[in-house]
Amino acid sequence: MISDRTAEVLNMLRRCDAAGEGSDLVAAMAAALGMDGVTVALVSGSAHGEALWASDGASRRFEDLQATLGEGPGVDCLAFGTAVRVPDLTQLRPGRWPALAAEVPGQTARAVFCFPLRIGAIVLGVLTLVRRTPGQLTRGQTEEAQALAFALMRRLMDRGPPGLALSSESDGPPLLNAVVHQATGMASVQLAVPLADALLWLRAHAYGSGRTLTETAHDIVAGRLRPAPGTAPPPPAADKD
Repeated sequence: MISDRTAEVLNMLRRCDAAGEGSDLVAAMAAALGMDGVTVALVSGSAHGEALWASDGASRRFEDLQATLGEGPGVDCLAFGTAVRVPDLTQLRPGRWPALAAEVPGQTARAVFCFPLRIGAIVLGVLTLVRRTPGQLTRGQTEEAQALAFALMRRLMDRGPPGLALSSESDGPPLLNAVVHQATGMASVQLAVPLADALLWLRAHAYGSGRTLTETAHDIVAGRLRPAPGTAPPPPAADKD
């Protein structure tokens, strides 16, 4: 049985029609579930998750880090369509998300729990819960997170992202992080490579420069970074080895 606070969040979701209301919605989710942060990411045309809503800056930075590295609990959740629970990021088994493990000391997140937004074999996105302290979810928290993930999936299937129009002609739902799509298209032209390769170049450049994917995308769009054909992204910094 869900709590009164989670029931109110479900009511908020049904009423949510504007994109700007999403941050309030996920903040309410975090409070109802006893989490420090919550993000909702959707699958884009390139099958990578991109943040739609984030309740706080730390949660969005963790989401952006996963997008930059191309690995992490959210990436696996989207890829396999199953929940991924990490009660302590500092205790990852060797070889699991090695690039992410190297970045954990600089992150606020210590426990991360990802739930797919899925119907059958279709995965629309992921609901990610972030906590600053390690520890498992309780049974009640797990059940309520699953209920919220299901409600989010139905909301997206029925009406699309609040404030954003779904188009049958697009490869995926348009996202608030549109600057990454724009930068990928620009880099594709500048590098004379397919979009998928341009996105890989952006992610590699972001990681090698110690910046996020979003920051690198803004540099491309603003003209501060202009890749040329044959240009290799910078190698990872020594402290990331």
